[in-house]
Amino acid sequence: MKIDILTLFPEMFHVPLGESIIGRAREKGILDLNLVNIRAFSQDKHKKVDDYPYGGGAGMVMTPQPIFSALEAVNAKDCKVIHMSPKGKTFNQDMAKVLAKEEKLIFLCGHYEGIDQRVIDYWVTDEISIGDYVLTGGELPAMVVIDAISRLIPGVLGQDESFIDESFYAGLLEYPQYTRPSEFENLKVPDVLLSGNHKKIADWRKLESLKITKEHREDLFKKYMNGKDLSKDEKKLIKGLL
Repeated sequence: MKIDILTLFPEMFHVPLGESIIGRAREKGILDLNLVNIRAFSQDKHKKVDDYPYGGGAGMVMTPQPIFSALEAVNAKDCKVIHMSPKGKTFNQDMAKVLAKEEKLIFLCGHYEGIDQRVIDYWVTDEISIGDYVLTGGELPAMVVIDAISRLIPGVLGQDESFIDESFYAGLLEYPQYTRPSEFENLKVPDVLLSGNHKKIADWRKLESLKITKEHREDLFKKYMNGKDLSKDEKKLIKGLL
């Protein structure tokens, strides 16, 4: 996948998107991340990219010319242009799955009080928020979305199906995880995980996922219950929770 990131602060992305799993995916050529400095496209002699808002008000607004020129330079007409904005739809795993199927994405990171609306009207295909709070710019939200999307791309995690049991992927929060030693500070790993009985382990994990989801995210639990035909095994596991 090719991802262009338009920002005033490209240096913010170097470490978060250059290390660990994402960094290795880039080295393998699975991900092609291109950082574009919007300021470099300003036609102002001082490379100015913001101005006072028409109608008055606090703060500054990013001007349209540098952003238009940057988007033209990355051939933005034929792909999704995502504006990270508190006015956008709240990001979730279903959106990540859809976006992970794209061949190319462009992320537009605003700053100051935002960007000129004409940029949004002309170029932007999707506006995305990562939550009901305000940050200083779109860079951190873009990193969150890119990370969530990237790990769903085949080959990025090394094992394409390794994300299937994780929180949110199947509609439930993930079950607890344990590793060696089997006992630490008098705290023991559940016996079922040491049993070698794969059916019992699978049932335990499903039940724990259901318990945790019901306790922490009642909304997700109800959505899961209403959104699919439950198997006999699932009904048996859920019976004790209701």
